[in-house]
This record gives sequence, C-alpha cells and structure tokens, in this order.
Amino acid sequence: MTLDVDLLTTEIGVIWRLDGHGRLPGPEDLVMGVAADGMTAAVAHDVPGALAARLLDLVARGVPSPPGQPPEVLEQCRALLGETTVSGGPCYVIPPPPLPFDAPPATVLRSDDRAHAERVRRLRPSSWARDEWDDLLDGRDGAPWAMVVADDQVAAVCHTARLTPAGAEAGVWTAPAFRGRGLAATTTAAWAGLLPGTRLFYSTSADNHSSQRVAARLGLRSIGWLWKLTR
Repeated sequence: MTLDVDLLTTEIGVIWRLDGHGRLPGPEDLVMGVAADGMTAAVAHDVPGALAARLLDLVARGVPSPPGQPPEVLEQCRALLGETTVSGGPCYVIPPPPLPFDAPPATVLRSDDRAHAERVRRLRPSSWARDEWDDLLDGRDGAPWAMVVADDQVAAVCHTARLTPAGAEAGVWTAPAFRGRGLAATTTAAWAGLLPGTRLFYSTSADNHSSQRVAARLGLRSIGWLWKLTR
C-alpha cells in the first residue's frame, strides 16, 4: 500500500510542477505535506541551497500533527525564512470511478463530446476569462472537464487544474445560485471517469467548508494537509 506521505509528495509535484531539482516555482517559499505516517516538503527555487537543505532536514525529522493543527516544525521553518504568511488545507485522493454517492438529477456534459463543448461556449461564466474558456473547451489548459448546465447557464464545472505524468488535480467551481445542491460532486465524479488509470487528487483550503463537503459527499479519503509558507 502506498503511504499517505508518498501520496502528498506526488501531489506537491503535480500541483507545483517542480523543476528538475525538485524545487517550487513560487510564489510559495515552502510547501509542507503532513500525513499521519510522515512529512514531506519542497522549497522554492530561489531559496539559497544551504537554507533549503536546512528546511528539508527539519521537515524530515519533524513529528506529524493532527489534521488542521500546524506541526511544531512549521514555526521553526518560519523563523528561518523570516516573515511569512501561512495557509493550508486538507488533501484527498479520489478513488477509481465509479464513485458511489447520492447524485442529484442532472445532465452532465463532458469534454469527450465535441457537441457538449460547443453547447457551453456561449455560456462562459464571468469568473472565466474568454481565452481561458476557449482553451478549456478546445481541449487545451483545463481539459478534460465535466459540467452541469441549468437554466441556460453553467451551474458547476470540474476541470483539470493540473496534469502531469504522475497525476491530476481537480479544480471545482460552482455558480453561487447553484451551490449546496450536490452539483460539484456530480461533476467531480464525472471528471474522474475521464482520466482512467491516472492518480487523482482533490485539495482545498482550511476555510473552504463547501469544498470539504464535496469531498465528504464523494467519500474521498483524506491523505493529510498541505501547509504553505510565503514571504
């Protein structure tokens, strides 16, 4: 069985697309993954080598903390980096589909059907830039995806926020008028079916309780927390 700390290591690589030296592109100076069975970390490319080595050594020897509670080593890392902001949130692994959950009645549109892409082209939500929307629908950045349309508008989207040979990270958006109806879970489950054989991840922030409810509705397994330190 794969250790949860190893899954967090993989997810860090997927989300941040680490360089050839295992370094973060920024803006975060340090990303720390805390699982029940260990800790992992990556440091930004512009952190000096000696400091980076010290930070990684501290994390490697650190003691994991309960979910949502910063590990003691986090404050040690902050002291070395200087003034930083700290943010974090839970991470989950998405099991192979089909995902068992009580799905609301909804017609799901998928990126593997060209007609579906053309159906939603004129329905671009205001939160998406036009070029981003076109990239998504034309199979570039953000694809594959799944959507639900209701009342002639896009109600929910699950797209591919990150994709590497090691795995994919889900990106979920729901229109305010349609939140709390289970549509985010519906699109996420459909999205998972578009990436067979791929390790799938889902993460969110500590204060995004709606997103955490999506994970709970789908029965996703928590693998730990990611803590981010940014100067």
